Amino acid sequence: MKHLLLALLAFLASTLAAAELRVTLGVDRLLEPGSEYAHLVEGKRVGLITNPSGVDGVLVPTVDRLARDPRLQLVRLFGPEHGIRGEIPAGEKVADARDAQTGLPVISLYGSTKRPTRESLRDIDVMLFDIQDVGSRTYTYLSTLGEALYACAEHGVPLVVLDRPNPLGGTRFEGSLVESPYRTFIGWGPVPVTHGMTFGEAARYFNSRLSIGCALQVVPMRGWRRSMSWADTGLLWSITSPHVPSATQAMLYTTTGMITSTVRDLNNGVGSTMPFETVAAPFIDAVRLERALNERQLPGVRFQAIHYKPFYGRYANTPLQGVRLRVIDSQQFRPLFTAVAIVETLRELHPKQIKFLDDRTLGTHWGNTALRKQLEQGLSAEAIAATWAEEHPVFAADRQLALIYD
Repeated sequence: MKHLLLALLAFLASTLAAAELRVTLGVDRLLEPGSEYAHLVEGKRVGLITNPSGVDGVLVPTVDRLARDPRLQLVRLFGPEHGIRGEIPAGEKVADARDAQTGLPVISLYGSTKRPTRESLRDIDVMLFDIQDVGSRTYTYLSTLGEALYACAEHGVPLVVLDRPNPLGGTRFEGSLVESPYRTFIGWGPVPVTHGMTFGEAARYFNSRLSIGCALQVVPMRGWRRSMSWADTGLLWSITSPHVPSATQAMLYTTTGMITSTVRDLNNGVGSTMPFETVAAPFIDAVRLERALNERQLPGVRFQAIHYKPFYGRYANTPLQGVRLRVIDSQQFRPLFTAVAIVETLRELHPKQIKFLDDRTLGTHWGNTALRKQLEQGLSAEAIAATWAEEHPVFAADRQLALIYD
């Protein structure tokens, strides 16, 4: 009775606080009174793949709401890169553990295995997936979703994705698809670098495109539209990884993350108070770069000259200068096109200092090694973006079949 009362009070608090939101998340739709989706979990033993970004519309963690809901039994948690509570640095392996808040066992999906095992699914009737994405193929949560689809299909466990917005919106996608030699955990599925899908849509796309055969259901959002920016949703951002504490980083992660995965000796703000917001180096002339980039009038973004010293990382305590990216129109902003335009401009201004990373690194992030050759041949960012479009018709058609929202 006590647990039932606590769950009811928590729900009422969430409902009242969320009344002003324009978008209702999948988790809130699953647990709302009279939910048409409640049958997916009622009376069942539930597993949950989540992290600190898995919260309801008023920032109550999904794991906490499920743990005290008397309609179901939450039996096991599964954590992606950075861990179930998000404290593990990027790329560092995550160990199995026990969650201090709930006492539940936590199975790592970023350690010795990245796919739920038969043993870890043994007493689970249904698996839930509730993680906020940033809209990029290179962010490993998309790969975790794909691996979960395969595991659930193989072991006969239904998978339910509690849907969330794509912070890059749902109208645009950019970049090449991954060629087979470069398929890794940051290049997992047959999608461009940005894909313009929510995780619910991406799960439907993978399940169909790869013929996975998972018993998949999506609890869709209410009120989300493909043209929405994050600000349009009325939702608060919850940290998705240590260097993505706000929607600003989610918007710029693709741009500056791809730049520093392409060119040597640059800093993208990681190590400072502006992660993923800058492009800087000791050799850059900030004013010249600001002027050159703003003269290009790239859609949706302005550039501001900046000088700073990172607190940690390769350039710790080293004076850097460059530009800070300021998104002024998220509807027009093109993250990957902007990345290529910045690299192109840097090569024009600093031809001797701008050197590409090795082909393996380029291929892993971009899907192939064409970008280096294209830039060395003098192709513009506009011409390079046009080559991506030549690869997209099949993806666009398959993607269209998986879409949920207008």
